[in-house]
Amino acid sequence: MTKTASLRPSVCGLARSMASLDGLLREWLPRQRWFAGKDRPVTDLILLSMTELFPGCLHLLVHAGHSGGHAGLAGVPSPGGTPPPGDCYQLLLGVREHPTPRLGRALIGRAQEGPLAGMTVYDALQDPRTAQLLLERLRHPGSAGPLRFEADPASPVPAGLVPRLLDAEQSNSSLIYGDAFILKVFRRIQPGVNPDLEVPGALAGQGCDRVPAPVAWFRTTQPQQATLGVLQPFLPDASDGWALALHALATGDEFTAEARELGRATAEVHLALAAAFPAGGRCENRRTAAAMAERLDAAAHSVPKLRPFVPGLRTAFSALLTCDPGPPAQRIHGDLHLGQVLRAGREWFVIDFEGEPSRPLAERRSAQSPVRDIAGMLRSFDYAARQRRPWRPRWASRCREAYCAGYAARAGWDPRTKHGLLRAYETDRAVYEVLYEARHRPDWLPVPMAAIERLAVRGD
Repeated sequence: MTKTASLRPSVCGLARSMASLDGLLREWLPRQRWFAGKDRPVTDLILLSMTELFPGCLHLLVHAGHSGGHAGLAGVPSPGGTPPPGDCYQLLLGVREHPTPRLGRALIGRAQEGPLAGMTVYDALQDPRTAQLLLERLRHPGSAGPLRFEADPASPVPAGLVPRLLDAEQSNSSLIYGDAFILKVFRRIQPGVNPDLEVPGALAGQGCDRVPAPVAWFRTTQPQQATLGVLQPFLPDASDGWALALHALATGDEFTAEARELGRATAEVHLALAAAFPAGGRCENRRTAAAMAERLDAAAHSVPKLRPFVPGLRTAFSALLTCDPGPPAQRIHGDLHLGQVLRAGREWFVIDFEGEPSRPLAERRSAQSPVRDIAGMLRSFDYAARQRRPWRPRWASRCREAYCAGYAARAGWDPRTKHGLLRAYETDRAVYEVLYEARHRPDWLPVPMAAIERLAVRGD
């Protein structure tokens, strides 16, 4: 690809390359499901690194800023190497001279200036050829510029697997290879080891078979060390918990037996996590309460509908100062809900250990109360029960009871006896849901708002 052969990862080269891509990406990025800044205009785009992964495919790390104070500096790091406020995103861009009809929704546009002027740019992850070449990179560990491709030698990946892009709403992009493996490509990148690589590998070392172990991964060394993607076994005959719960609701079936087994599976994962990442110490409820109150204030600032309930919600957090501190702090899943669990046959599996992508990576890797995960799943039962009218609150209540009973049977302690902790963590989760839905799915906002009203007024 002669038009990209001269691109080099220097300040000058990055700036020139960004001249070709700036306008296209400013329009394209906010439309992507995984873009976190939809509620704020993109004022700055900084090209942090660029690698020609193979002919016709560029790997980019792009900083999307929202400050407005660095306009005109696209491609040039700010003084001291610190970018303006915003997020770093991973992009794989295809570049070709002539567009083809098969590009479809992968098409980003035609560059009008700079080194790529006249070239068609598209999302390369939607190109089967790119997906196949990416798998080959993972099958044969090595380097490409700052990119490092690594694999578990004990888990070989066969060649020739047919790729397909998983068409689902999520904060990353996933490719399925031959219904045998799934490659999660992280979109929003933070420095450090991503928990979705770190945790499944550690759990495999503990002999926990509730979590598919990573077989290959890739990372970058520039501008900082960061995980970019993870390849794991795919469970082709599995159904996620969300789909199973909605099916049960649609057919009028109970879900209590499944919820009980799911609670038991959650406890097994928590026990394995505690063994794999020894933490020790009690949860610091005072610090936790302060962080929850801070998140509430930030959410209320962004979502006016939340403001009337703030005083009532604060009581849930202040109760943490006097309630039972609960189980010891440990590594947890961090974003557990029905969409993060799979059922294959009679067994439950837990996936997606990345945690809440909006929270800092250091926080997601820190020891926390396992009650946070439990509260996330309890909120998910409520979400499912509100997908059909009339709402079935008793269905959700029975699932909650069964889940907690299953958890207690395996963990040795009962979440239902930790009322103050559960209320605080459920409230914190509901506040997160309000902010998320307001930004990404406004039509869903009434679901968490109903929980907010209940938690604030009744203190349930």
